[in-house]
Amino acid sequence: MEYVALETMLDKSNDSIYKLVILASKRGLEIAEGKPKLVDVPASMKPSTVALHEISEGKVKSKIIKS
Repeated sequence: MEYVALETMLDKSNDSIYKLVILASKRGLEIAEGKPKLVDVPASMKPSTVALHEISEGKVKSKIIKS
């Protein structure tokens, strides 16, 4: 698995490692189910790694829901 720096992703998940994990797992599942990739990566790369690259590049962000 290719290394993606945690520091490049934390600010995109409201500085929460837990939100980052949820975001990456949900996006990884979407990619595995056939949703298009938002970054240019090799086809052999695992969906979870693709999701981390998308988050790192700012293509996928978490939403803040106000009640």
